[in-house]
Amino acid sequence: MKKSLFSLLFSFGVIACASAQSFVYHPNNPNFGGNTFNYSWMLSSAQAQDKTKDPNALTTTRTATNTSANSLTNFAQSLQNQLLNRITTSLIGNQFGEGTLKPGNYTFGDFQVQISNGADGVIVRIVDGKGGETSITVPYF
Repeated sequence: MKKSLFSLLFSFGVIACASAQSFVYHPNNPNFGGNTFNYSWMLSSAQAQDKTKDPNALTTTRTATNTSANSLTNFAQSLQNQLLNRITTSLIGNQFGEGTLKPGNYTFGDFQVQISNGADGVIVRIVDGKGGETSITVPYF
């Protein structure tokens, strides 16, 4: 009985030693030497588990109709900005010529634009018809 028990334990020991492997620690967190590609996964996982909410944060709910409405609004705004940019470029090109700002007073609808040379650069002063005023200094190069 002792021989069979000894041979059984010995055989388990031989099998365990033959299939043994070494364990090596690899950190997951990129802050501690882990793979940098784990960052996004770890951040999204932490945000999903976060039970605390900021009381000052704005709460928004997104639905399919809300998202499509925002997409349409964004597209319309982008299109409007591009058209206004083209019109502005054309007006400035016609008014000032190729790439130069000439000193003087100019009127665009309700806006009065005054361009003058200053000590620090070209000063562009814009006054709208409602009493608002903006001054921009374009520095010399």
